[in-house]
Amino acid sequence: MTLININALGVILGDPLFTDLTLTISKGDRIGLVAANGRGKTTLLDCLAETSEPTEGEITRARGLRVGYVTQHIPETALSQTLYDWVLAALPAEQAEYDTWRVEVVLDDLSVAEDLRHRPLRELSGGWQRTALLAAVWITEPDVLLLDEPTNHLDLQRIGFLQEWLRDLPRAVTVFMTSHDRAFLDATCNRTLFLRQEQSRVFQLPFTPARASLDEADAADERRFANDLNKAQQLRKQAAKLKNIGINSGSDLLITKTKQLNDRAARMEAAAKPAYQSRSAGDIKLTNSGTHAKALLTLNDLSVQTPDGRLLYKTGQKWILPGDRIVLLGANGTGKTQLIKMMQQALEGAESPVKCALSVVSAYSDQHLSQLPDAQTPLHVVTSQFDIGDQRARSALVGAGVTMQMQDTKIGALSGGQKARLAMLILRLKMPNFYLLDEPTNHLDIEGQEALEDELIKHGATSMLVSHDRSFLRNVGNRYWLINGKRLDEVDSPEPFLAEQMQQ
Repeated sequence: MTLININALGVILGDPLFTDLTLTISKGDRIGLVAANGRGKTTLLDCLAETSEPTEGEITRARGLRVGYVTQHIPETALSQTLYDWVLAALPAEQAEYDTWRVEVVLDDLSVAEDLRHRPLRELSGGWQRTALLAAVWITEPDVLLLDEPTNHLDLQRIGFLQEWLRDLPRAVTVFMTSHDRAFLDATCNRTLFLRQEQSRVFQLPFTPARASLDEADAADERRFANDLNKAQQLRKQAAKLKNIGINSGSDLLITKTKQLNDRAARMEAAAKPAYQSRSAGDIKLTNSGTHAKALLTLNDLSVQTPDGRLLYKTGQKWILPGDRIVLLGANGTGKTQLIKMMQQALEGAESPVKCALSVVSAYSDQHLSQLPDAQTPLHVVTSQFDIGDQRARSALVGAGVTMQMQDTKIGALSGGQKARLAMLILRLKMPNFYLLDEPTNHLDIEGQEALEDELIKHGATSMLVSHDRSFLRNVGNRYWLINGKRLDEVDSPEPFLAEQMQQ
């Protein structure tokens, strides 16, 4: 049964975000929406939720259809409310007075602990705020659930819970979601829409096989376009030969035939459809300045503690060697960030039990990108840290996806994706031989994640990584350290840890 029919839809904001999008959304669909940052994913959801109007085309909805929209951010005005009151307020006033039991049912369904329910939203983590947004929509019993980046701010346990929750939804409920989490899309979707400025494509497949099919389709389009142009070129060559013969022989018939061939070639060239050319959101490039040190960092049975001095675990004897890409595994609160901070302090020259080789040149990025000062501009940050001059700085920023207009805008006004690409540019300009990256895929779209993976592997960059992104850590890591109780163990594979976390 068709619930929503999208016909020739387009949105133009200065430049087209997407055009000529045609899609049928049916009962029971689980559709993953994939596109680079800034390419119109949220805008399309806004159109489906009727909070925004398209520039062209139309959306037809089934009569009486209830659409629930879980946005990325909780309103500032809601932060003073408790989680419970926020969800209750989603009901009509007359229903909220008598059906408070519905709130308890929904919060139980979403495994919200009792001690969180009556705390103000501003006191809760980003992950629990997102759960509150979902609960406030789910209590309205929607037929279609729109989810904008539902895994943002979630740890592995909550991602695993959300996966199972979506799988267990009644088949009659349709889900249409955006996400940059490839493993999550594979686990939850049965259709994938690749949203493009033009030539958007949909496949009846989860993300990974759909991506392979998309690459095949694009390659076929490229071959078809080249073949059509080649045929047109051959016709023009044939026409040129006939023209010479016709002129020399004075044959009007050959002159007419020449015109027919050229007209046919022109029609073929006009009808030839170029293959889709992606517009990058900005390059991610890294470098590796290299080192002759046998070990870049040494941990001599380091004690990792909480800020108030409580022992979390001891590292034992550990070495980080050239070419290592070590993924640090552990549940939330076990001390991953504490170890990263201890390493960073040692790399900055502070007295520390972490021993660093003299030749180590480090580049550090934390999960909140706090190394980027919101009050400064991208141009000022680059030119103040590196002696490269304004022209080279502007060129490097453009290559990273920071346009000329953005370069003189305060960093706080940039999108998360733009900030992430700016952070990666600054890391590269440091010319490091060791990368210390805490949740580096936060804010990066799938294109950016894959570029970061390729750069780390291609350059043999030594790195210590913390990530909740299962696809990223599987693709990049060649060593894995697991916080296991009070000790840090090296393990052969992340899979047992991931399986345990996703099932809790």
